[in-house]
Amino acid sequence: MSAARTIGLYWHTLRHLRPVQIYGRLWFRLYRPRPDLAPAPGLRSPSGAWQTPAARAPSLSGPGEFRFLGEAGRLAEIGWDGPQRDKLWRYNQHYFDDLHAAGEPDRTEWHTALIADWIAQNPPGRGTGWEPYPTSLRIVNWIKRAQAGHALSPEAAQSLAVQARWLSRRLEYHLLGNHLFSNAKALVFAGLFFEGVEAGQWLATGLDILVREVPEQILADGGHFELSPMYHALALEDLLDLVNLAHRYRMALTPAMEAAVDGWCARVQEMRRWLHAMSHPDGAISFFNDAAFDIAPANAALDAYAGRLGFEVVNVSPPTQWLAQSGYARLSRGAAIALLDMAPVGPDYLPGHAHADTLSFELSLFGERVLVNSGTSCYGESAERLRQRGTAAHNTVKIAGRNSSEVWGGFRVARRARLRDAVLSAGDPLIAHGAHDGYRRLPGRPLHQRRWRMDKGSLAISDRIGTAVLPAEALFHFHPGVTLMPGSTSSAGEGVTPKGRKFSWRVGRGGARLEPSTWHPRFGESRASQCLVIDLHEGQSEIVFAWHEERP
Repeated sequence: MSAARTIGLYWHTLRHLRPVQIYGRLWFRLYRPRPDLAPAPGLRSPSGAWQTPAARAPSLSGPGEFRFLGEAGRLAEIGWDGPQRDKLWRYNQHYFDDLHAAGEPDRTEWHTALIADWIAQNPPGRGTGWEPYPTSLRIVNWIKRAQAGHALSPEAAQSLAVQARWLSRRLEYHLLGNHLFSNAKALVFAGLFFEGVEAGQWLATGLDILVREVPEQILADGGHFELSPMYHALALEDLLDLVNLAHRYRMALTPAMEAAVDGWCARVQEMRRWLHAMSHPDGAISFFNDAAFDIAPANAALDAYAGRLGFEVVNVSPPTQWLAQSGYARLSRGAAIALLDMAPVGPDYLPGHAHADTLSFELSLFGERVLVNSGTSCYGESAERLRQRGTAAHNTVKIAGRNSSEVWGGFRVARRARLRDAVLSAGDPLIAHGAHDGYRRLPGRPLHQRRWRMDKGSLAISDRIGTAVLPAEALFHFHPGVTLMPGSTSSAGEGVTPKGRKFSWRVGRGGARLEPSTWHPRFGESRASQCLVIDLHEGQSEIVFAWHEERP
């Protein structure tokens, strides 16, 4: 990469950062507090019931035997900070999510031993486990375990206090977003779990951050501002946990926290509605912006958790709707559900989980996924990570082999596509259209325009780029479970869903071909699939997907 190119990427990335992120990085590198090993405050007596949190799949298969992100590892061989695994895998070791995973009572002895081993092998302030983010998640998980009836040892309670003190001096203002949110959540948990002046300071600090961050991070339509259904589900779990803890210690709540909890409860319902709107009929999340299965609890688990906390049921089969603040649309007609990305790349100062997927979409027919975006199987700085974030891994248009937004590194975005004229007409037929300027930096300054038209039994997608100078391709990635029928051609053909439902496609404008592709529904997982590629003709293409509706 040329020096000018590198400078350009850095400039278009850094210019969006907030001042606190810039000087926060300097402070975080230069300031290193000493761990405070003073005795832990006393534990607060709860005054309410504790509800069972949302459960994940287990990650502990035996004493000290982990499986994270599709990779297994033994503590005896790897240790708590072994270089044999990448940083994200090691982060997961230090989260202790398995304390609340399905079947947890059968692993209680393993958990007790694991907590003791962690305390012995991870001196305060040293190693991956003491970075603020894993520290935040571990504080919450240990306290949730105590609320479930597993008394913490004196050593564990002392360690928790040391962790909370350390975290209070290592808040991630240089990152903001979900990291700072998790820091604040952990301090609120520690502040209510312990009592006394010091605990009150933790509680006040955490609550002050949440009072600022919740309105910023949760948009008016209920969506999380990073615009990833997976991170949205994690944020929803965070709020449910906070409400659960507030109910547990209701006699200790200040008026300020009572007001905050009331606001969180309203946000929970908005977030649940958004999550269902951005999920497929199979009840699971769509794959926009670093989304993958099995990181956040499943939708059904979150709904059950909300029910135990007294929240009312929300509509799990939402109709056509426009999520205006997020920029997503849901088209629902007969057997079809289409989820459309007319969202900005954002937030501007925190696009680390963004993909170059503007004007992409996903399609389900008869309750089964048919067209899918890439998903996410890896983090870090690798060619595969860049490919999965790139435009070609999504159901949208690529021009001149370039990405619509300049994703680079593991979590950076330089120049970003900006939406124009995004509209949803919820009539008969359903019509949505939008445009983006992500390719205006290219010769001819092309503007990608896309239109979806959904009738009963068909979905037509038309694309225009306003110039025929540059080669352009519209990509449509089939779910790996879709079988393409013999005799199908690239310009017209039939597909069959795993349950045997047929659909067809016909390319009305542009030359087409089928190419191999991959889908990544989980970290560490890659599944072979096929992609229909349409070469735009004179800057235009059109395709119609069709199916036979169920008889009434």
